[in-house]
Amino acid sequence: MARRTFAVIGLGRFGSAMATTLSELGQDVIGIDSSEDRVAEMADHMSQAVALDAIDDRALKSAGIQDVDVAVISIGENIESSLLVVMQVKDLGVKEIIAKAVTPLHGKILQKLGVTRVIYPERDMAMRVAHSLVVPNVLDYIELSRDFSIVEIPAPPAFIGKSLKELELRPRLGLTLVAIKRGTGTGDGEITHVSPPADEVILVGDVLALLGDNDRLSQLDRLLAK
Repeated sequence: MARRTFAVIGLGRFGSAMATTLSELGQDVIGIDSSEDRVAEMADHMSQAVALDAIDDRALKSAGIQDVDVAVISIGENIESSLLVVMQVKDLGVKEIIAKAVTPLHGKILQKLGVTRVIYPERDMAMRVAHSLVVPNVLDYIELSRDFSIVEIPAPPAFIGKSLKELELRPRLGLTLVAIKRGTGTGDGEITHVSPPADEVILVGDVLALLGDNDRLSQLDRLLAK
């Protein structure tokens, strides 16, 4: 994985988690917030932490924002500040900008400003939780579009010991197995098998990532019981 430089502007709950995770993934991270206390708390979790007013283009430039590969704007609560910071970052020449939005209108304005990707953390988490409540045993949920999603479920008992060819997931259930997460057996993590072959056998403890249309996934428990 290539090492890149990220600027995370706004070190609230979302921004702090983003900055920490990027650092743990081996990336260079510049964290920026107007609160000196927040910056002090996060200083040990990233390459550089700076307390400044992100609306000030000169302050951003002095922090080296113009040289980063990606800027993450996580000032969602103050919409005006969020928009102004996006404009400043764009003017400094940052090509890839990810911005947090708190309302659909906020998101639309961010898109019109040319943001690379708009994210809605609370909405996305609510959708994941809702799907886990509706579809039993769902461990994770990723929406690909309005019609298709991926869910992760523990391998059902009826699948254990059978190959993908025997299971015929696509012809029988209209679902595609895109990956299998499997423990290493040594207690030190797991291995993900992407696009496993037809002769791959499902083992106890496997987690299956299934792709399908949302209508079928919402009926997953009934489909698997057939």
